This record gives sequence, C-alpha cells and structure tokens, in this order.
Amino acid sequence: MRSLAVLPLAFAGLALAAEAPLPTPGGPPATGVGVTITGTVKDVDTGSPLAGVQVFVQGTGIGTLSGAGGGYSLPLPDRFTGLQIELRATLIGYATSARTVDVAAGAGPVNFGLSRQAVGLEAIIVEGEAAPPLRRDQAAKQSSDLSRNATFSAPASPQALRLRGDGWRWAPPKDREAYAYIEENEFRSPGAHPLSTFGIDVDRASYANVRRFLLGESRLPPADAVRIEELVNYFPYAYAAPRKEVPFAVHTHVAPAPWAPAHRLLRIAMRGREFDEESRPPSNLVFLIDVSGSMQSPDKLPLLKQAFRMLVGQLGSADRVSIVVYAGAAGLVLPPTPGHRKDEILHAIDNLQAGGSTAGGAGIRLAYQVARKRHIDGGNNRVILATDGDFNVGASSDSEMVRLIEERRRQGTFLTVLGFGTGNLQDAKMEQIADHGNGNFAYIDSALEAKKVLVSEVGGTLHTIAKDVKIQVEFNPAVVRAYRLIGYENRMLAAEDFDDDDKDAGELGAGHTVTALYEVVPVGAKSDVEAREPGPLRYGATEEDGDLTPMSTELAFVKLRYKAPDGERSRLIEHPVANRTYRAREDLRFAASVAAFGMLLRDSEHAGAATWDLVLDLARGATGDDEEGYRAEFVRMIEAARELKPIEVPLARRE
Repeated sequence: MRSLAVLPLAFAGLALAAEAPLPTPGGPPATGVGVTITGTVKDVDTGSPLAGVQVFVQGTGIGTLSGAGGGYSLPLPDRFTGLQIELRATLIGYATSARTVDVAAGAGPVNFGLSRQAVGLEAIIVEGEAAPPLRRDQAAKQSSDLSRNATFSAPASPQALRLRGDGWRWAPPKDREAYAYIEENEFRSPGAHPLSTFGIDVDRASYANVRRFLLGESRLPPADAVRIEELVNYFPYAYAAPRKEVPFAVHTHVAPAPWAPAHRLLRIAMRGREFDEESRPPSNLVFLIDVSGSMQSPDKLPLLKQAFRMLVGQLGSADRVSIVVYAGAAGLVLPPTPGHRKDEILHAIDNLQAGGSTAGGAGIRLAYQVARKRHIDGGNNRVILATDGDFNVGASSDSEMVRLIEERRRQGTFLTVLGFGTGNLQDAKMEQIADHGNGNFAYIDSALEAKKVLVSEVGGTLHTIAKDVKIQVEFNPAVVRAYRLIGYENRMLAAEDFDDDDKDAGELGAGHTVTALYEVVPVGAKSDVEAREPGPLRYGATEEDGDLTPMSTELAFVKLRYKAPDGERSRLIEHPVANRTYRAREDLRFAASVAAFGMLLRDSEHAGAATWDLVLDLARGATGDDEEGYRAEFVRMIEAARELKPIEVPLARRE
C-alpha cells in the first residue's frame, strides 16, 4: 500500500531539535471522493450484526463506524483509486479482522466477521535475556496452549502478556496516569449550612475513561478516576428546551432515593438551547495536536486523526481551521484555512506523525497566538487541544499554563481538551486546564466516542451559550434535616462566590443537558445519617431575624447565575422547589442508577443499601428510547463491574 509523503518542516525563526521532526502537508491535496467501500460486520459465532465497529484504512486516519444493522459505508479520496489497501475492522472485546482490498469502482461489498477475543498475538512480547525471540508460528502455538489451560481471558486493550524463564504472566503497561484526589461531599445540616453553591460541569471524560477500564481492560478504575457528576451527565436526557430569551431551561423534580427510600433525591436539571445551521456562529478553531513520541500507539495519534476527520466534516465555509503541533518544539503546519476546503485540512491531518519529546507549554502559547490573529468578533474562538496530557519539556508548570489560559479566556478564546490513550493519561492536568479555559474535557477511547463528542454533540462541545454558570440551593431547615450534593467535589464554591461576577464557574454548550442530584434527609425520617452541627453561638440570630423557615411548603430555593458568552455581568434566575415527592420519572431513575453505580465503584460510605443488582434493575427499567445504545452499553458496564467487584455491605450500611 502506498503511503503519502511527509516533507520536512521549516519555521521562520524557529530551530527544531533533531529528535523531533514535525510533519507538514506534502504533495497535492485530494480532490474528492473516488470510491466508496460498503459492507457489513457480524459476530462470527452468532451471526448477529455488530454496531459501532471501527472500519478503517490501516496506516491512515480514514475510517467509519458500522450502524445498528452492522452496515458501513467508507468513502475514499480519489487518490486511493487503483491502489491496494489493508482494511481493518475492530471492536472492543473482539479480535481485529483485516482484509486486503483493491480499490476500484464497482467493486463488491467487503464484509467482516469478528470473533470474540481470547489472546491477541500483538500483545505477546518477550522479555529477559533467557527468553529467545518467538517466531509468529511459535507465538501462535504458545498462545493456543495458554488459551486452553488459562482461567482468564485477555482484555481487548493493550496489556502485555510476557514470556519469562518461569513461564507466562500478565503485566500491565507502565502506568503513569494521574488523577486528582476526590474527597466526597458529606451530609450537611441546613441549620448550620443553609446554602450549597457550585459551578456546573458538562465534562464527560470520566465516564469514557471508566468504560475503558471496565470494558476495554477488564479491571476496576481507580476511585479518583470516578467523578460521579461526569458519569451522570454523559447521557442525554429528555428535558424540555427553553422557550424564552434565556439560553437554557431549568427543571426540578423530587423523588425517593432508591438506595435509601426514607431519603429524597432532588434533581436540578438544565437544557441548553440548540443552534440551527443558519444561526450557528462562525468558528475560528485551532487544532493543537500532540505529536510527541508518547502518541505513537494506535489508541493515540491514529485514533486522534480519525476523530479530527469527523470534526472537519462538520465545518462550513464561514469556519476557519489552523493546525499547530508540538513535540520537541511547536510549529504551525496548517495556516488558517476555510472549513469548506476539507481536502487541504484532511491532508494535513493524515500526514501527522509522532516522535520526540513534549513541549506542551510552547504548543499552547503558539496555538493561542494563532487564534488571536484570526479572532472573530461574536464568533466561536477556540483552541482544541488533543493529547495524552504529558507536558515534560520546557516551561510547563501548571500554574504558568493556567495563568495563560485564563488570560486568553478573558480575551474571548476558549479551550476544549480531548484526552487520548492509556498508561500516560494525565487526567488531573487536562481537566484543570479545560476548566480554566471556559471549555470542556472529553476522553476519546474509540471512534464511536469521537463521533459522539465531535459529531452528535458538536454544538455542545464547541459552542458556549452561557458561561460562569453557578447554582446555589438554599435548603429549608423546617423540612430538611440534612442534604448532600452527589459529585461536583471539584466544582464547589463558597456561598459568597455566587454573587461575585469575577469568580469563574462552568460553561454550558449548545444543546447540552446538565443534571445535579442532591440526597435529602427529611425532618422526621428514620435515618442513620448524622450531619455535624456547630456548637452554641455567643452571637446567634435574634428572635426578629432568626426565623429561617417562613414557608414550610418549600423544600428548597434554587438560584442560578450565568453570563452571555461575551458578557461580563451575570443574570439571575430563581426557582422554588415545592415540598412534594413524586414517583421518579424514567430519566431520574436512570440518573439515579448511574449515581449509585459511581458510589459503588468508589466504595462510598453514602451508598446506603445500593447493590449491583439494584443498579442493574434501575438501569434496565429506564433504558427508554436508547437510539444510540448508550444506556444499553451502561448495562454492560454494570455487569462487568459486578464480576470484578463483589460488594460486601459494610456493617454501617446494614439494617
């Protein structure tokens, strides 16, 4: 198969280290679609069609996904006509299948049959001087013998099966992943703490990362990788859209808590306004792509190319795209280019190669410079950083990057962060810089996730409709004995921050939904929950102003503040919550199952009577209209977690 040439890159006034040659587009761009390859993908054993299979041309970023019926359609640029290519089909849990295809007009369908994976030969490596190199036929025999005698099955993602003098053993790849410590929110007394204040969060990275651990690697995620609010907010919910000039609608609902029926769940939900194609503001996008040596593995740069190809397909003539890359140094490989000139943009993406160290700080600075030069007033000005998160060369301190990102945010350039790969994922760093950049953070573990983030939800991912969105809930101590916000630990704000317009908070994208859940203990409920109260105060409330509960008909009072994307003054929305409990609606039942799932993964002391069976029953009973299959996939994750993590209910949680 012929590969496209990569020419050396020259930057004005920038000397590149020899270890890090940076790629640039070479040769003429493709001129259009030549041949479209079609076919179906099925399970070899059952004959069932397989959806979400990645079908791609090996060695390129050109690929597609199979649909619900297993069918796929893959358009190829005309430069491939007459060539012989290797077409691959891959799906987590199945062995990759490859076909050699002669690209010609009128060719028949290219069908694939995938088998469930036991041990992948590409995972077999040899280590130690005593172990001789294995030929592929020897590796196959060793693998076959192992498969017959082993009591485990191999995970689908890269794990190394190592051969030593004393036999085989599993050895996970070197793990440098980093997660910020999460200290779970505790129950609080409304008498002592009547106000709960936090910034919204529309990130979804934690869910995709947890899925990677459970379904991709057959192991449990670290507790600090489980951010419950991101798990809950991964799913779309059928909240009513806004009708007035406010960019989002607010909804509340109160129902029993499934893991503690004497308690209540207060759901606060938001639904952002969607853009139609005509009203969508033009975008000035800078793709900031990590091409360092750590990005070489298939789940990093090759997957990144697939993801950005999908995003390019969503752009129009009013949009502009630039590409900045960084390895040992940073450079511009594509100057600002109109979005309708897709061949030029895709050609630049296809030619990216990985190698060298990681000058992430230099890359971010250059990307912001490029974005500022082409700033669109009233448009969507955004840097999209794609990386495994490692910044290990040059000025790369977190505080320095945060100051730069905040300064550019105030100037109107926002930041979206896309994380890729395993073993080196710097989750904590990527989440931090995305939060400071008025953007969002997503983890891309597959082409299917790339499609969700950059195609299905591209409006919410790229277009901010409200910034610095804060929620403050005042609980009525006449009817609430204690309350706890589930998740949002790294989004908590001081009560006085709510009215401070200089205080940064979360952003809401077009069409995005946001869900926050409070567990509430009503006054008089039979519950073991203890909320700490302060001691007696010398200067307490007087009789005149001490009545904190003038209306026992209200459970809580919700206030929201937000700014327009280019605004500096916040606007206030107020919403009382009646002291009435209803039967949980389908969306709330499903959100509750996700929250309980997260608490079980974290071994939370607040999980109450939650069990894997309870979580499964809740999720299965609330799948609803699951067109994309996200909720069905979540059921598979629960089943996987149940096998990996049997739950023993602590004495404190037993009746």
